[in-house]
Amino acid sequence: MAVELTWLSHASFRLAAGGRVVYIDPWKIEGAPHDADLVIVSHEHYDHLSPDDIAKVSRADTEILASTAAVARLGRGHAASPNQTVTLAGIEVRTLPAYNPAKRFHPLSAGGLGVVIALGGLRIYYAGDTDLIEEMGRLEHIDVALLPVGGTYTMNAAEAAQAARRITPAVAIPYHFGDIVGTLADAEAFANAGCPVKILQPGKTAVFGE
Repeated sequence: MAVELTWLSHASFRLAAGGRVVYIDPWKIEGAPHDADLVIVSHEHYDHLSPDDIAKVSRADTEILASTAAVARLGRGHAASPNQTVTLAGIEVRTLPAYNPAKRFHPLSAGGLGVVIALGGLRIYYAGDTDLIEEMGRLEHIDVALLPVGGTYTMNAAEAAQAARRITPAVAIPYHFGDIVGTLADAEAFANAGCPVKILQPGKTAVFGE
């Protein structure tokens, strides 16, 4: 089954397959598509948790899966901690830790999430706001890895390349550049990750599993 993966910008993605639509950290959404079956919010920072953008993509029956802190701030949704498996809107999501081991921005104790989404027969890993962490080496059978490359708040390009070598995905896609922090040059540097890399422009879609 084909999976359409659109990088909306920064750390925001839209996934679609088999009539199901998933948004990850929707932010700066154009229009109001109201097409989400599931919205995933990795953590509570403003560029990941945007109530206005969640409203733009949501319907009355849209499910929300978010970190505990994000649910507390949003006032609704299914709160998840790392290392859980949750099925919402018929979509299985495995939650994983996302954190900075040696920076103050995203401590492990904050409960930020990475996720592995099972959609259209593929396993898609969204790392969240994270540095290179040992948990990445435990991931298996990842078809698409979405990895931050902008540095400062997350991995830089070289560290993201190390993450890709640990995860060994079929393809990796960089994000967290081009807005707030990181540049296209970071994404291009990541292209030497040792696995196939696809760099998307904001609003552009890649199709996998055809």
